Parts: sequence; C-alpha cells; structure tokens
Amino acid sequence: MPYTVDFDTVSTAGLESSPVAGALAGLRANEARYFRNKYGHVFTVEPAKNAESTIDRVSRILDEERGIVIRSRPLEATDFQVEDIRFSYVFYESGLSINVMYSVDSAGKRAVGFKLSEGMEVPTELDSFKFARQKSKLAGTIRGSYFVIKNQY
Repeated sequence: MPYTVDFDTVSTAGLESSPVAGALAGLRANEARYFRNKYGHVFTVEPAKNAESTIDRVSRILDEERGIVIRSRPLEATDFQVEDIRFSYVFYESGLSINVMYSVDSAGKRAVGFKLSEGMEVPTELDSFKFARQKSKLAGTIRGSYFVIKNQY
C-alpha cells in the first residue's frame, strides 16, 4: 500500500529496520518537501516488495553505467513523472537514498544521485565518489553525489 510522506511530522514508518531510521526518515521527508514546493507533487513510496520494477530499473542503470551493485536491502521505492522528467527513488536499509532523474526529452538532463543519511558511512561500492555536504532541518547533514547517465533507458 502506498505511503504518503509527511514532511511536517517525520515518521520512520516503513524504515524501522534501518540502523539510521530517524535520519533516513528525515532524508525521505526532505525529498517530499522538495517535490511539494517545486512541483506541487505529493511524494508517495511503497514497500520494496511492491516496487520491484522500479528497484530493478535503478539497479540496471547503476550496473550498466558504472558497474555498481548496492549491497544494502531496499526498503521502499517510488517512480513518478513531473513535467518532462521521470524520477525513480529507492531508499535502502543502510540509510542510502538513490534517485534517477531521467528527462523524457533526449536533450534533457539525466543523472543518478546518491544521498547518505546522517550517521551512515559511505558504502564501499560508492568509495570512488566525492560527497558534498548540505544541511537540512529535516535530515540533519546530508551527503550527496551524482553521475550523469550516458545511455538510454
């Protein structure tokens, strides 16, 4: 069943098994606030078992673009389109959030973003990336990185 992420009252619902559940919930709420403010989009997620196609798509892009295989267990995912951009998000038990931003227009932007919850170490599969820090009222300190998608998916 889809869960509407509330950024006014941050909840760990669906993320309880994560050792950084509170920080991951804040990260998820931060994304919900961004999409509500920028696009008027209500950010919903569903349990990983109901979002296999989204998780498979994100995993395929990571593997084919950079040979990255995430070892952590996915907890939740979402896939939606706003304006001409398709977004896919996967939230992992380790506290990692991965998003794929894929413009429907072939000339548009296409990238994979990584965000680490506060208290989470950089996973070994992402050691080659440099992470910038940003402050968030909802998520504390978020560390993020990205790469540009070169192929078509």
